Amino acid sequence: MKIIEEKLSPVITDVMCDVCSCSTIPPGGSAEFGVLSADWGYGSQHDGERYEVHLCEPCFFATLSHLRRQKMVDDTANETGESSAPFGLVERDNYFKG
Repeated sequence: MKIIEEKLSPVITDVMCDVCSCSTIPPGGSAEFGVLSADWGYGSQHDGERYEVHLCEPCFFATLSHLRRQKMVDDTANETGESSAPFGLVERDNYFKG
């Protein structure tokens, strides 16, 4: 026997960028956003803290650009001359996610 009961459950209808507060849903599309996250554990200065920042595409790449510049400055100061591979890029042309 099936017992059916109507329940209300939260549904995400939009993801707003935490930097510029714009919607991450392009016209006629679905949410497209990046996430900067950290879950600090035992021994870290921020032990027990968890961070999650949702970023629209322009803010994501502006943030990535800032981090890339900082890495270049650090590499220059340390004279490491690290690789010129795209910073943070893990995969390219993955059109069929999942």
